[in-house]
Amino acid sequence: MIDLGISKLALIGAVALIVIGPEKLPRVARTVGTLLGKAQRYVSDVKAEVSRSMELEELKKMKDSVETAARDVQSSVQEGASDFEKSWSEATAGLDGSGYGDAMHSIGSDLNPVYKHPGKNWRLKKGAVPQWYKSRSGVRTRAQSGAARVARFRPRPSSAPR
Repeated sequence: MIDLGISKLALIGAVALIVIGPEKLPRVARTVGTLLGKAQRYVSDVKAEVSRSMELEELKKMKDSVETAARDVQSSVQEGASDFEKSWSEATAGLDGSGYGDAMHSIGSDLNPVYKHPGKNWRLKKGAVPQWYKSRSGVRTRAQSGAARVARFRPRPSSAPR
């Protein structure tokens, strides 16, 4: 900002002390400090806004270049596909419906089999285990927390004679 040396600051302070007076100098210094801080914040906000707008312009330029590249790739792919279709139609134009073509049709029918419903119903459970078997074999039927399980199997305090 402004290049002020120590000697210049001392001279400004001495003049301010004489002009303003010693009783008002601290309040004026605080006011000048707050105004200087606000000015610095304003300058930094303006710099940040300018840098954001520059980055936004760069991103827009990059987006445009990527879109043009994508259009170029899409057009080249479409041209390649149309060339392939033309060459494929020219190559298969000489083949008639007899011989090799019939063999391909019979193979094609095997490749696409008819759908057959499996006959399953997810609502019907056919392999249910009886409750008495679960209780005898020790299968857990209810969820239990670890703390509850520890408390359940904790040894009981024996009643000792007094």
